[in-house]
Amino acid sequence: MRIDAFNRVSQLYQANSTKKTSSSGKSGRPDSVEISRLGRDAQVARAAVAKAPDIREDVVADIRQRMSDGTYQIDMDALADKLLDGCLL
Repeated sequence: MRIDAFNRVSQLYQANSTKKTSSSGKSGRPDSVEISRLGRDAQVARAAVAKAPDIREDVVADIRQRMSDGTYQIDMDALADKLLDGCLL
């Protein structure tokens, strides 16, 4: 490739990239975005999850108390089922 051809292409690219375009586009109307109801609901749900604590202290305190009392029982069958639910066989 010739260097002068590269320079011309580069100059054209720079000339096109420095042009300012209006936000109104060709129609003369300003750009707008509409979020669907499902999208708004998803945003609300995401915000609620973000505000929720990672650790449910009331549940943890109850389990700790039952463990210290010796009344906390683990259902081994249920535990095995939960472990296998996460595995791909």
